[in-house]
Amino acid sequence: MHKVILDANFLLVPFQFKVDIFSEIEALIGGFEPIVLSTTMEELKRLSKAKSEKTRRSFLAALELAKKCRIVDVELRSGESYDDAILRVAGEGKYIVATNDSNLRKRLRDKGITTIFLRQKSHLEMDGYA
Repeated sequence: MHKVILDANFLLVPFQFKVDIFSEIEALIGGFEPIVLSTTMEELKRLSKAKSEKTRRSFLAALELAKKCRIVDVELRSGESYDDAILRVAGEGKYIVATNDSNLRKRLRDKGITTIFLRQKSHLEMDGYA
């Protein structure tokens, strides 16, 4: 069974674009275990304190959605960003990463890590081989 790390912006997809990320990922790769890093949970909590009510609600909804996933404890290393932590953990294990962050996707692709992303605001696509 594939293990898929979901990043913060990917957890917003169902609310922004009305795409069921869990069924779409399953359609792409079959059975999988959704994973959210503890650092991503920290990022979502921080962003859920935004001034804008709409933004705050979106990130609170993403936090609720993340509870459907296995939370993996990860420590941010000195000078490391949230994306750096995802890149490090994905590189240490056999993970697929679901993200819409184009910069992170490029960094993952350079390391040979498979990514899943939203295409044309309507469906998910995979880059690389699972």
